[in-house]
Amino acid sequence: MTASPVEPRAERRTVAASNQPEVTPALEALYRGFDRELLVPLWTEIGDLMPTHPRSRALPHLWKWRNLLMLAEQAGELVPVGRGGERRALALANPGLDGRPFATPTLWAAIQYLMPGEDAPEHRHTQHAFRFVVEGSGVWTVVGGDPVPMNRGDFLPQAGWNWHAHHNAGASPMAWIDGLDIPFQYGAETQFFEFGRDRLDVAERSTPERSRSERLWGHPGLRPLRAPAATAPGSPLLSYKWAVTDRALDDQLELAKEGHGGVVEPGHAAVRYTDPATGADVLPTIRAEFHRITRGTETAPFRETGSSVYQVFDGSGTVTVGDRTWSVTRGDLFTVPSWTPFSARSEAGATDSDSGALDLFRFGDAPIFEALRLHRSTTDEDPR
Repeated sequence: MTASPVEPRAERRTVAASNQPEVTPALEALYRGFDRELLVPLWTEIGDLMPTHPRSRALPHLWKWRNLLMLAEQAGELVPVGRGGERRALALANPGLDGRPFATPTLWAAIQYLMPGEDAPEHRHTQHAFRFVVEGSGVWTVVGGDPVPMNRGDFLPQAGWNWHAHHNAGASPMAWIDGLDIPFQYGAETQFFEFGRDRLDVAERSTPERSRSERLWGHPGLRPLRAPAATAPGSPLLSYKWAVTDRALDDQLELAKEGHGGVVEPGHAAVRYTDPATGADVLPTIRAEFHRITRGTETAPFRETGSSVYQVFDGSGTVTVGDRTWSVTRGDLFTVPSWTPFSARSEAGATDSDSGALDLFRFGDAPIFEALRLHRSTTDEDPR
């Protein structure tokens, strides 16, 4: 059996530099030997491989919702939904990641668009996923045969290897964002994918106000004694309703006004979506949160290992990611690379926000790094 040919790498050039060996003919011959045997000496690479703090290839970047929605609407007229394309989804491609459809090295984010009467066919994959609805209604996602309504502000997690499809029972198109750990599983070379049925049955195409998962698991503080066995790791609750999230954030801010604890910092309320069966993150590789920042409040700079994607749910303000600052409004999405400081200032009011605050949905990869004991965060300016 003949071994596959190996592409020769560019010859390593000897360079005179401090803390490097003296350049001699013998050293140059040694380096040519390294090249022949596909060896790389650590002393020439350590600054890149083992920096003093994370240096992400991903860049801070902002996508304006109005531009994404306009292009999604055009795709809705031109691109069919069905086998092959599978989903009418437009992925965010971080400008630092060589054109790959990755928002960060571990996270995928996309706007998905479904026309009235359309079905997105059934499939399943090992990648963990969620949907978050910034506007609209009329679509039901069907997970494991359970039709789940999608409405503004709803967060809908779905653990990997669950059959799922979508159908638009409304009279209008609908857009939402998808989040998955595609880049992480792609880099780790662990992904599987399987096609399902082309059409849902009549019961699955129903439009219940509440899914079966919500009727069983959607009661705060209450856990069923005899729930069906989980088919995959992740939350059994398939929809976290906006009304509950909204009330939790308002209650935090009201308690703070009364002199009680609960907010992250003055004027900044936040909640994390959790698995009602375990209290852990909703998905093994994805953490999802919602932040409410009152008008005039500026959050303290925060950085962590791992990356995040934010979507402005409501309101307006400015966000600063590293050395970039943008004005943002409803629907806008932006990335926060690993160990890059992030802060936000709310300029929202009654004219541009239902809550009168800057509302931010956030998802990130912290569960991966916590499991590996590699997660670190700080609110100070020390880059170490």
